[in-house]
Amino acid sequence: MRMTQLFGQTLRDAPAEAQVVSHQLLLRAGFIRQLAAGIFSYLPLARRAMTKIENIIREEMNAIGGQEITMPVVNPADIWKETGRWYQIGSEMGRFKDKSDRDMVLAMTHEEVVADLVRQEIRSYSQLPRLIYHIQTKWRDDPRPRAGLIRVREFTMKDSYSLDIDAEGLDKQYRAHYQAYFNIFRRCGLDAIAVGSDTGMMGGTLAHEYMVLTPIGEDTLMLCDRCGYAANRQVACFQKPPVADEAPSPIEKIATPDVTTIADLAAFLDIPAAKTAKAVFMMAELTESRIMNHESRNTDHPTTPTSEQFVFAVIRGDMEVNETKLANAVKAKALRPATEAEIRAIGAEPGYGSPLGVRDALVVVDDAVAASPNLVAGANEAGYHLRNVNYGRDYQTDIVADIAAAQEGDACPACGDALRAERGVEVGNIFKLGTRYTEAMGARFLDQDGELKPVVMGSYGIGVGRLLACVAEMHNDDYGLIWPITVAPYSVHLLTLGPADSEATAVAEQLYAELQAAGIDVLFDDRDRSPGVKFNDADLIGLPLRVTVAARGLKQQSVEVKRRDQKEREFIPLTDIIPALKSRITALEAEIAETVVEVPLRET
Repeated sequence: MRMTQLFGQTLRDAPAEAQVVSHQLLLRAGFIRQLAAGIFSYLPLARRAMTKIENIIREEMNAIGGQEITMPVVNPADIWKETGRWYQIGSEMGRFKDKSDRDMVLAMTHEEVVADLVRQEIRSYSQLPRLIYHIQTKWRDDPRPRAGLIRVREFTMKDSYSLDIDAEGLDKQYRAHYQAYFNIFRRCGLDAIAVGSDTGMMGGTLAHEYMVLTPIGEDTLMLCDRCGYAANRQVACFQKPPVADEAPSPIEKIATPDVTTIADLAAFLDIPAAKTAKAVFMMAELTESRIMNHESRNTDHPTTPTSEQFVFAVIRGDMEVNETKLANAVKAKALRPATEAEIRAIGAEPGYGSPLGVRDALVVVDDAVAASPNLVAGANEAGYHLRNVNYGRDYQTDIVADIAAAQEGDACPACGDALRAERGVEVGNIFKLGTRYTEAMGARFLDQDGELKPVVMGSYGIGVGRLLACVAEMHNDDYGLIWPITVAPYSVHLLTLGPADSEATAVAEQLYAELQAAGIDVLFDDRDRSPGVKFNDADLIGLPLRVTVAARGLKQQSVEVKRRDQKEREFIPLTDIIPALKSRITALEAEIAETVVEVPLRET
């Protein structure tokens, strides 16, 4: 491709709203342009890089038995209603009506479509296992798009779906994806890690997220350097400090004027925060059959209407509530902080809340509170607290669960070493869905004994645009992008320094033709621009190899070759340039290939 014909242009400066490096460089280098918040056009350079990423994905999916299909981005709402997600997903789902007034969905994922295909196509165990995938546009109306392609509303995703007769088959396909994803990311030049994660709206029994560690990430990861434990903070566990074995003491009401925080309470009473019980007041959106009926939560129909329920969470004062864990404990669709009026309506008092005597509330107690005797808790009366509050003796609860958020320095749940916190960007995820969708939609098969059973599913996703952005975020310097050879839009950036009628331009034109004939993808800067502009743009665009044809080198019948990721330059005879470039491309590809190694599966 000639730069005189290339659609798009480089920019000297990025727009002020571009805050992260990848967004700035992809804009400046002419890869992307923004149409609206979280909605981008991908110009030719980006499109070529994304095609290479997609082809890497295809190769790895095909290698584990995947068959590529294409499913529609527009879905009838009926299938989403069958699984209940029409009701469970909020405003981020794109909903509209067609001209016949039927509810429709812009797909944000394709589990429902796959389950519908399965109930049409799969009849017998002999048709299983299967693995299908597609690379398709998705829509998720994210309220906070940010960081360019890192968090968008319209995006391209590879999602694959495994279909099996039992959990053992799912385990096998999940493990195959676990490795294939490492292969994909490393072939793209990313050193991603896999962490345990929340199953979220997808449901299922196990999930992993693939994270690229970077300060711009929105996710906090808890990592153990000693044993390799890795989990998203949303689900991370930790070893809670042991408590003293004390006999329950009598409750004592004490005056604590103007003491409304745990820090103030601990200082006022001269006790550690671990000897206090903190109240956290939330409103949870629950299905109606779950409200005030914890025992029935796992049997309600997924399309049951929803209502709000007050959730009173109790956690030790030295810890914080993890809202994801709390939402999972009560099976909530969403949580929000309760208002002061809502708090008082259940018989509690803001700043002095206690589980003793509250009404019409779903009480959830952290397991560390349940194991800790003689805590100081609120008295549900302004200016007063209660000493020696004991779970079991003084109050009962609906749910006892781990609802505590892991913090840096907490003890690893596996080995006890200190956890460290890192920020990360999610580039992929894998889920063991089980029969959550196939049972809801009647996607069954006849097993060897003639019994109808639901197909067992797994779901596996990679955001292509976000992957492109992460490569850009991790591979750059002060001058611009530095693309790995495997995903670079072109392998070679050919520059000619000299006027159109110069010997350098004539040689460059001939070399351009020879490179194309040799199968080397090349971007030819044939513009009538100064050497400084051409060099700056070559660094900004960041192709792996730069070849410069100039009068100085031609005096020795040679051209200059430079790797984008190195400072050294070398002059290579014109007669050797094609094999020399092929050799360097092969070497760059080998460097990437060496990073693709087997990774053991960690289930936590």
